[in-house]
Amino acid sequence: MRTSYLVCYDISDEKRLRKVFQAMRNYGDHLQFSVFECQLTAMDLVRCRAELGSIINHKDDQVLFVNLGPSEGRGDRVITALGKPYSAIDAPCIVV
Repeated sequence: MRTSYLVCYDISDEKRLRKVFQAMRNYGDHLQFSVFECQLTAMDLVRCRAELGSIINHKDDQVLFVNLGPSEGRGDRVITALGKPYSAIDAPCIVV
């Protein structure tokens, strides 16, 4: 069974930030700067956490995993925004 997660990160070093972004592209959909939506199995979650854990500085950086519940039966994704409207990112994102 897959579970939906919102994964948000705050990385203090640009080199580590690029590595985290590249790693996260393998696990979910990039929604906003440092925010991904992921549909993960329990094993995927373990792998993701281990991979990110090997990249980040555990004293300076933070990665949050917000459990949104089971992926099945959720219906369509509903994202609302305040301020600038949300739009799905169709183009590949490049972090320099």
